Amino acid sequence: MRVIYIKRQTKNERRYSKKMGMFSPKVTYIKKYIAGIPYKTLHKYRETYYGQVKCCTECNLAY
Repeated sequence: MRVIYIKRQTKNERRYSKKMGMFSPKVTYIKKYIAGIPYKTLHKYRETYYGQVKCCTECNLAY
């Protein structure tokens, strides 16, 4: 087993933006793991309905 590795995980989240309102995109997280424990999130992005890739800082999490 490697000590340090990077893993990509995709999951659905509920988000809110002023232009679109509530929506649930697939959000992809790229995380760095050290000995199997998540250490740091390097990047997170989402794919729009039209196939564009956007950063997740534009919209807020909605619970």
